[in-house]
Amino acid sequence: MKKLLFSFLLLCTAIIAHANINASVTYSTFLAPDQPFIEVYLFVEGNSVEQVMNTDSLFQPSVEVILMFKQKDKIVKADKYILNGGWSEKKVNLYDLKRYALNNGEYLLEVVVKDVNNAANLSVYRTPVTVDYTKKEKLMQSDLQLLRVVRPDNSESIAVKNGYYMESIPFNFYYKNTSKLYFYNELYNADKAIADDFLVRYTIEKVNGNGTTEAMIIGNKKRSPDPVNVLLYQMDISKLPSGNYNLVVEIRDRIGTLLSDRSVFFQRSNPFLDEELAKTAPIEEEFVADLTKEELRYSLKAIAPIAKQADMELINLLIANEDSLDQQRRYLFSFWAIQSPVETERAYRKYMDVAKHVDLTYNSGFGYGFESDRGFIYMKYGAPNDVRTVETDPTAPPYEIWVYERFPKTNQSRVKFLFYNPSLAPGDFRLLHSTARGELQNEQWELELYRDAPNDIEGTDYISGTRMNDGFNRHARRLFEDL
Repeated sequence: MKKLLFSFLLLCTAIIAHANINASVTYSTFLAPDQPFIEVYLFVEGNSVEQVMNTDSLFQPSVEVILMFKQKDKIVKADKYILNGGWSEKKVNLYDLKRYALNNGEYLLEVVVKDVNNAANLSVYRTPVTVDYTKKEKLMQSDLQLLRVVRPDNSESIAVKNGYYMESIPFNFYYKNTSKLYFYNELYNADKAIADDFLVRYTIEKVNGNGTTEAMIIGNKKRSPDPVNVLLYQMDISKLPSGNYNLVVEIRDRIGTLLSDRSVFFQRSNPFLDEELAKTAPIEEEFVADLTKEELRYSLKAIAPIAKQADMELINLLIANEDSLDQQRRYLFSFWAIQSPVETERAYRKYMDVAKHVDLTYNSGFGYGFESDRGFIYMKYGAPNDVRTVETDPTAPPYEIWVYERFPKTNQSRVKFLFYNPSLAPGDFRLLHSTARGELQNEQWELELYRDAPNDIEGTDYISGTRMNDGFNRHARRLFEDL
């Protein structure tokens, strides 16, 4: 299963043009007897849309979905529909599955999700899609579909395949209460390409910070060849620590030769297991033993920009539990011991000196300065090479452009961040757009910056338009592109 990333780092390419609605759009391609097809899975978090309440105090979410497949800027398939949730006493999430026939080829999938009850609340997601089932008589393997719900079902539901109801997991993210990983995969032409028993090997491998991988869990199943082999398996991930992982499914013949493989990236949060591991760190004679309650809280909040996303749930739990000072010390020490095994305390002190400077520089009165958008980016990537602040644009709030000449985190150069201050509160600058991979990339940033001049949008496409007409002192785009 392929994934568009809306919250975390992802291995696939996705552009977030707007990010108010919290939605997950994932997809998998398969092969029918005479036609490839794609399944698009949509999940919308109920709390991120406005839900209508009826006279019985029941809520109902509703979104408009526009889905397009493009080739060379030409729309080759499109769909538009309203997705309604059921009436409920609580705000409920939305889930949907659509299936489309597609010829082999390269596509750009674009999905616009708009709140029916608030037209300004929308998100636009884009990602490339490859459909390649051209090996007529040879072994072919579908994409991997990660599942959160699997149950026997023989109904006519579109979510039922081969006698099972299957619902994809949103964001490819496994939360703390999830102990099983289920996946679905299809294998085609095994009867012609192999004609003998074969082995299905499925591996969960950890993705380390340096890009290397290591196998954590391995499973094997022996199968006999059929025209279509359905692979639906589960793996126990209750003891899998928080982190970034790949699920790899390999098809091997009887002597172990690799015939085909597919992989999919996912993330795992397992704070209870992480806390148990942290308890083993010896800290009685380390620098963290002398930190006060306030210093521990400050230090844990300060490492958020450089901590793994999968660790944030544990960090927040430790901060919220005022009686967990020993666990806080153990986690903080283990964090810096991993960062710098030889000079652990020196690395901590050096980082905290920067954190205190950033706290003072970017403090807006809401939390610490390193928790603001500018402070967070500074702590995560270091000081920018150039900063340009504009406070004299008559139709825009104050904005600031940061430029990084070299950006080793993503192997880029001339990376830019655009912050703006829509509230006009002192120091309340928010990230609006960036060219950094993995950060917010908002193609409609100019429209948001000049939202007080809605009649000056270039052209008439107000949903996917990206530029403003030239105007007096309206030079944000030229400045952003020229810096």
